[in-house]
Amino acid sequence: MFHQSGGCCDGSSPMCYPDGDLIVGDQDVYLGEIGGAPFYIHRNQFEYWKHTQLIIDVVDGRGGMFSLEGVEGKRFLTRSRAFTEEENKELQSES
Repeated sequence: MFHQSGGCCDGSSPMCYPDGDLIVGDQDVYLGEIGGAPFYIHRNQFEYWKHTQLIIDVVDGRGGMFSLEGVEGKRFLTRSRAFTEEENKELQSES
């Protein structure tokens, strides 16, 4: 599973955990899946990022100490772009 970190030890980075290693709470928002793995973000972070498309990428470098990729010489990175006006209207009509 993935969880978008909100800071602290590993900064604001997407973290990858074996299923069940991170307990998802009622303050976590389900965003979708990455390669079949569920992806969550804390509600506070969601409020900050909700106007953007989050793009999870893999780049060279040392990963977070709590995330699975930490020892692989790769790390996950969140990129973002603001939704267009049309995309925002579409998202509002779905809710």
